[in-house]
Amino acid sequence: MIKVAMTGVYVDDVARAHTFYTDVLGFETRLHMDLGGGTLFVTVGAPQGAQPDLQLLLEPGEGPYRRALYEAGLPCIVFSVDDIRAEYERLRGLGVRFTHPPRDQGPVLAAVFDDTVGNLVQLVQPKE
Repeated sequence: MIKVAMTGVYVDDVARAHTFYTDVLGFETRLHMDLGGGTLFVTVGAPQGAQPDLQLLLEPGEGPYRRALYEAGLPCIVFSVDDIRAEYERLRGLGVRFTHPPRDQGPVLAAVFDDTVGNLVQLVQPKE
C-alpha cells in the first residue's frame, strides 16, 4: 500500500510561513533544520498526532504557475475541518484574509483564505 508521507507547498518566506502555519493555523512543527546559508527545511503537521505520518513541507519557491493559480483564485492545498464556520470566525479574529466565506460547493462547505506567503488555501467541511 502506498500512502502520502509528505507534500509541499511553495512559499515566499519559509520562516514567515512556519509562523503562520503554526501560530495561526495551529499545525505543529515536525522538522525545523537550518541547512546553512539562510536555508531552512521545515515541515509541519496536524496537531496532537491526528495524522502523525503526514507532513507538509514549507518549501521556498516561486514561478509563473504559482502566481497564475493565485491570480485565478485557485487554492494550492485543501485542508479539512470539523466545523468550518467556527474555524472561519477563529481565523478572521486572528486577522486572516478570506477571499470567500464558507459556502456550498457540491458535497462540501468551502472557504478560501490567503496564507500570507503567496498562496490561497481552501478549508472544507463535508456536508452531513
